[in-house]
Amino acid sequence: MAADPGKPGGSRGVRGGLHRPGMLSILVRGFCVMNAARTDGLPGSFFELIRVSDMPVLVDFWAEWCGPCRTVSPAIERIAHEYAGRILTVKVNVDRKPHVAQAYEVQGIPTIMLFWKGEPRMRLTGAYPYDAIRQTIDQNWPWEAAGPGP
Repeated sequence: MAADPGKPGGSRGVRGGLHRPGMLSILVRGFCVMNAARTDGLPGSFFELIRVSDMPVLVDFWAEWCGPCRTVSPAIERIAHEYAGRILTVKVNVDRKPHVAQAYEVQGIPTIMLFWKGEPRMRLTGAYPYDAIRQTIDQNWPWEAAGPGP
């Protein structure tokens, strides 16, 4: 199901104004996958998604009321766009999916994590600028992932 940020309720789980033209957002049982090339074949749960994805998965844990989350959002969007085809970017609203945040011991937001084959490869907590996020992704990139790196 593609999210349409222009329609009321169409971007459930996504901050308003987040999407650029050409960015495909897909709701996977309450999780927003920002840069998926297709909707068919996506797993039905977050835990399955990060375990079976053939690409590293960047996860932004956030909440609508969180000011720092809104601050970091453009950096996450830019990374999703720049890494399209090499990384899957997912946004998890911690108010709507507290069990997911608890499973990864997310105690502050925004928390940005990179997963490869279900295992966390990096974690940043706080409103980091784009350059710091990208550098941390590059330093923790799973080089065994199919396709070119960052």
